Amino acid sequence: MVEKTFTFQITGIKNPQIKGKLLRGIHKLGGSYIGGSIYKGRATHLIAHCTLASEKFLAACAGGKWIVTPQYVIDSVRNGKWLPEVAYELDFISQAPEATRPIRMWRTRVASGTVSGAFQGWRAVLLMDDRKRREIFERILMAGGARISSCASDQSVTHVFTGNINTDSKIGAPCYSLDYIAQHLLGSSWPVISEVLSSSPVDNTQLFSELEIQLKDYVSKLVLPERLVSIDYVSHATTGHPSQSSVVDFSNVHSLIECGLLTEALEEIQGMLHPGVLPSPQYMCSLMHHALQGEVKPYFFSTFINILHNILRNNPTWGSPTVVKYFLHILQCPQCKGGTWALLETSVRWCVSSGECCHLLPGSPSPELIRFLCDLQAFLLTIFRHELFASSKGQSGGSRSSVLVRTFWNIWQRSTLGSRTVQQLAGLLIHTTSCALSSAEDWKQRLLCTLHDTLAVVVEYWCQEHSKLNKSLLDKGMEDLAEHISILCQDHPPEFLLEFVPNMPSLRLKMVTADSIYRCMCCRNGVSVGTEPLTLRKIVSSYLPALGRLCERKPAGAGGPRVAGTPARPGGELHTASCAGVAPATLPGASGLDKKTVPKGLHRVNAAGELPIHRICKRNQVEMLLNVLSVPGTDVNVKDYAGWTPLHEACNHGSSACVQALLQHCPNLHLDVQVGGVSPLHDALLNGHVDIAKMLLQYAGSPLLELRDGQGRTPLDVVSPALQKELGRWAQEGDSARDAQDVRTIDPPLLEACSCLLRCLLLSYVLVRNVPSYEASASPRDAVPRLSRALAAHSARRVTAAWGDPLLVRLAEDLETLLGLRRHLPIMPGVVTQFQGTQTRLLLLQEKQLTSKCIHLYVPPIAISCYRDKIPSQYWFTC
Repeated sequence: MVEKTFTFQITGIKNPQIKGKLLRGIHKLGGSYIGGSIYKGRATHLIAHCTLASEKFLAACAGGKWIVTPQYVIDSVRNGKWLPEVAYELDFISQAPEATRPIRMWRTRVASGTVSGAFQGWRAVLLMDDRKRREIFERILMAGGARISSCASDQSVTHVFTGNINTDSKIGAPCYSLDYIAQHLLGSSWPVISEVLSSSPVDNTQLFSELEIQLKDYVSKLVLPERLVSIDYVSHATTGHPSQSSVVDFSNVHSLIECGLLTEALEEIQGMLHPGVLPSPQYMCSLMHHALQGEVKPYFFSTFINILHNILRNNPTWGSPTVVKYFLHILQCPQCKGGTWALLETSVRWCVSSGECCHLLPGSPSPELIRFLCDLQAFLLTIFRHELFASSKGQSGGSRSSVLVRTFWNIWQRSTLGSRTVQQLAGLLIHTTSCALSSAEDWKQRLLCTLHDTLAVVVEYWCQEHSKLNKSLLDKGMEDLAEHISILCQDHPPEFLLEFVPNMPSLRLKMVTADSIYRCMCCRNGVSVGTEPLTLRKIVSSYLPALGRLCERKPAGAGGPRVAGTPARPGGELHTASCAGVAPATLPGASGLDKKTVPKGLHRVNAAGELPIHRICKRNQVEMLLNVLSVPGTDVNVKDYAGWTPLHEACNHGSSACVQALLQHCPNLHLDVQVGGVSPLHDALLNGHVDIAKMLLQYAGSPLLELRDGQGRTPLDVVSPALQKELGRWAQEGDSARDAQDVRTIDPPLLEACSCLLRCLLLSYVLVRNVPSYEASASPRDAVPRLSRALAAHSARRVTAAWGDPLLVRLAEDLETLLGLRRHLPIMPGVVTQFQGTQTRLLLLQEKQLTSKCIHLYVPPIAISCYRDKIPSQYWFTC
């Protein structure tokens, strides 16, 4: 009996860690590996994550070879022998009833001798100008038993393949597109492969340019209609302004007001309203004064609000400076005359019983007056919505023709979103949310919704007006307002955030606000999340791991100084992981904050970006280090230009005393930070500092042994077998010590608030940045599937190298992250996954749903059911 051989090739696995593990397993069991991007016929097995439009995959399928998942090698190594392949065979489920499992079908037919290959009996001609590309398809066809003919006059030719099936081949054989090869193997539903199996740089550049054009059209169709516009109001509003104002005699109204017949005066006004008629501002202000003082009956309130709506319906504000001036005059406190914003602010503070008003009411507001004030606020929102709608339709207007602009910006602030009035609106919203947090009264919830919508309309209007002028100005304005809101939210409990952030109607504002608040929470807890712009990769690679570190923070007063509460610095990242705030006397060896003991230029960097703390750790000057740590604001996780931290320098240069001081006095020290994959533990072991490695492992335990460098090596892989046992024993000691004195308990309200912020951030980011989903792509030739296949074969940097639109570049980068989401997602600690809070469970569910998008984006719909439990990190590869 001939002994079975195991000769492997690998396709679609670019992760060096996974690939290295597979190669070690193959050699351990006596198998052999063939490298390179070209298919070799002597290979017996092909390892792939999933079905691919690559040369090796299609050739192995055509030749009837075993195509298995990486788990086959891993499980075989675990069992010490090669296992049966059937349970690990990769397959593609086709809709064709005669070929429900095409990969398995071709393998069994070849193994039984029924056919020599999937293309047995074919004699093919390839009419292609690109030599390298033609050779790829020749190898695929020959692997399946086809014969290649180069003679156009050969009468035995059965198939002619060309990039254009309309080409006149002058041969009697049928003409086929290149896609027919994959469709013959895997079914008619298999997507386009001709654009993927391209090796010509010229062709790729042309494809990428065509893809950019197609993506521009795709993004332009994703512009959603404005959701903040009241459709009911717009349908009744007039489309234009009257050509001239009508002259109406309101003298009878004046007499009725003087006689105290206020309701009758309103009825008189209501009977004379029609387009072009604006009641005297003097009379309207007088009636407003009586209403705000509560000196009228309930019927008066409703009639007054109806008149305001009728005036606005007959005389829209947008594009009419006269009408704008009229409403600005009547919509203000008649007593203080502080403007429209003052009226809005005062009406809200009256409702929530806040003493910070322009003037006090004679007594507590009645339920009828509160209802009137809420209706008045809703009317102002109606004006703002109408103007937003008119602006979005491109109707002529301007700052003088907008109540919204005149209310929230003066002439010097129109280029800034966060004007003083807009900031006051945000503060008023936060104050009202806090007041309504424990209230179930309907009018408070209505008031809160009105303020939320008002802020959303203001933000969307400003963004709409500036989106085409200056994109950087728009982003800066949004970030500044979000930073201001996050500062205002610092003094509120976590339960407040559960009500405030999810209810923000503006997705753009919700995204930047959730981002800013979450960054501030990380800063206050000493967790570094980076300062790079917000991207999908940052959310999944930095923010989600930060959630695990946040929930494992030691409570205040538990073992060591708690210095992570340093306030966040607006507009920047603060890595507070120092001993600042601890009295110098509490640090052994520290001599106090004497100017002689603290180095000069403590925050001055050299040409390499190093601070004095970096150089101190290099030289093992522990006393100087202790004095530096006593300086408020010292950041022990600061990086130089290359990314090295003081702990890295101490580990690299063998400064054991400094390492011990950092571990002892800096509870927020980052031991897992890596530069090119090199962690502090890697640094210590590679330079032979075993004593430092012992300190690190006894402090942090086994998690440090799981870190891998750029070559996929763990700390155990860079030392001798004897030292491996010592490292393992020290790591166990560290785990035992941490378990014995583990005071890290989760704060359920904090964890719920952070989960809520991440959930809002992730969802709003996907919607605002138009991260693609499979629902938007019905055909493999659509923009999203084409971009997915290009990103699987090339990096986003390569694909977008010649693109000029930064929005499309960011879209490609986000899609690249989405396709490799399983590779970027962190492993959540058990304290998070086992927590039963509603927001935390929803976040974990949302994470799974986002991960499931990966396969839908580029796997044909009929193949999805085959990979429900196998979300691949990548799908299309050319090698």
